[in-house]
Amino acid sequence: MAVSAAEQRPVSIDELLEQVRSGLDRVEPREAFAAASAGEALLVDIRYAALRERDGLIPGALVVERNELEWRLDPHGSHRAPEATHHGLRVVVICNEGYASSLAAASLRQLGLHRATDLTGGFQAWRAAGLPVEGV
Repeated sequence: MAVSAAEQRPVSIDELLEQVRSGLDRVEPREAFAAASAGEALLVDIRYAALRERDGLIPGALVVERNELEWRLDPHGSHRAPEATHHGLRVVVICNEGYASSLAAASLRQLGLHRATDLTGGFQAWRAAGLPVEGV
């Protein structure tokens, strides 16, 4: 007999994060930089405005607030960003420290963006690696 969603054992956020990450091919900052520089990946910054203002921006990254992400990245959506051209697009989601971005990448995968992933360590790891940041 199948178990309904209401009857399933609740999971902690740490368990959920582990499950989600097991299905992602997460990338390190230098790998993300190289892929974006070569035109092989779209970097998507989902940090909220206060963090972007405080810490700066990754040059060339598409800024999309987390609450708009699925609408802006769905290639068939009526509110899609011009960069969201097809489901095979390699999207690297970037949050502040690499937690929310894992969940966001999993959500994009549910929309059919099968190459969506996230940046290990988020923006803070990018900056620590000495990669380009503007506006600071």
